[in-house]
Amino acid sequence: MKQKNRLRIGCGAGFSGDRLEPAAILLQHADLDYLVLECLAERTIALAQKRKLQDPNAGYDPLLEKRMRLLLPLLRSTGARLITNMGAAHPVAAARKMVDMAREMGLPLKVAAVTGDDVLALINPRDLALETGQALCESGELISANAYLGADALLPALQTDADVIVTGRVADPSLFVAPMAHAFGWRLDDANLIGQATVVGHLLECAGQITGGYFADPARKPVSGMAQLGHPFADVEPNGTATIGKVPGTGGVINLATAKEQLLYEVVNPYAYLTPDVSADFTTVRLKQTAVNAVEASGGTGRQRPDMLKVSVGYKGGFLGEGEISYAGSYALERAQLAGEILQERLRADFPDLRIDYVGYNAIHRMEPPSHYAQPYEVRLRIAAKAPTAELAARIGEETEALYTNGPAGGGGARKYVTEVVGIVSTLMDRNLVHPHITLLES
Repeated sequence: MKQKNRLRIGCGAGFSGDRLEPAAILLQHADLDYLVLECLAERTIALAQKRKLQDPNAGYDPLLEKRMRLLLPLLRSTGARLITNMGAAHPVAAARKMVDMAREMGLPLKVAAVTGDDVLALINPRDLALETGQALCESGELISANAYLGADALLPALQTDADVIVTGRVADPSLFVAPMAHAFGWRLDDANLIGQATVVGHLLECAGQITGGYFADPARKPVSGMAQLGHPFADVEPNGTATIGKVPGTGGVINLATAKEQLLYEVVNPYAYLTPDVSADFTTVRLKQTAVNAVEASGGTGRQRPDMLKVSVGYKGGFLGEGEISYAGSYALERAQLAGEILQERLRADFPDLRIDYVGYNAIHRMEPPSHYAQPYEVRLRIAAKAPTAELAARIGEETEALYTNGPAGGGGARKYVTEVVGIVSTLMDRNLVHPHITLLES
């Protein structure tokens, strides 16, 4: 394959519920080589596995059809390739859905589905969870186990002429590392190049965060055009140096501050940011503002990739019961607190871990505000607890709703919810036990 002199990769989604139109804008106006849609998180894939258990043809991202109806014609007209983890728990079913849609729309399409991340059959329930140190089986009935695949799992798919590569659980930066390695002919054991590529992938993977979305604070860090926030792209050179930009005319901002915040996002150890591809060192990264809404990232390094892969394990965690009711006007907080005391007295025998929040007062910080804090004029009481059955969990909302006429005065807008809980823990697995596979489908 002839190596490229420059590669342009855009990120059109940073999570499953992200907006649809920024990806289309990137395809229409950014002259992309690759568009990446990063739509998977730990809980997302566990919920997808749950949907797959209920329907063997389900398990992919719930917004897949909406996104692809918008993007398939643009992919065809621009020639850009799409890489996405919207396959979630069932990449092959996702690929079938895309091919069916393309056929319906009269578009030629070839899709490569990458599987092999589902390792539930390989997991030992006695293995220890990283978060608790306890055996996985002690958390509850296991329903999913997905290993974080790396760029090596994607390269065979990129070496086909597939228009779309759809995966399950792949490490977020690896979705970007793979096309860079493919385009420039990089060796995956070149730790410094792959470390720098991981920096670029990490800067892009959350989409609108680096263009000012999660950064924005109107009082201290104002960002303009938030309602039409643009998503980022990177111009990557053969040595891995990349300039992050966005489509002119879109909202948001890319500057050193947004880039630094994103660089450190979810990074526990900047000296050793572990992915399936590399142990990346972010402390050597250099960021430089090269123009308005353009930041150059260079200097990332790395060390040999880990021998073990992280595995996200989902388990049945019972049911969550919730109740909410609002109090407003004079003495709103006092009435809400009385309501909380009533519910605690009536429910504590069945729910020893009952949680009571006064939203607008102490729900986030979980502490009493400072003495100079003004008393809120409106408060929403939220009460919640987990239960082994849906029937028991429902009692929390029922008791909350009963406050309407049983007092205190002035309660309104009561809501009640029961949700089945999917819990998440992590463990490690020898990477040699995981065997990715490519399935090709075309319209």
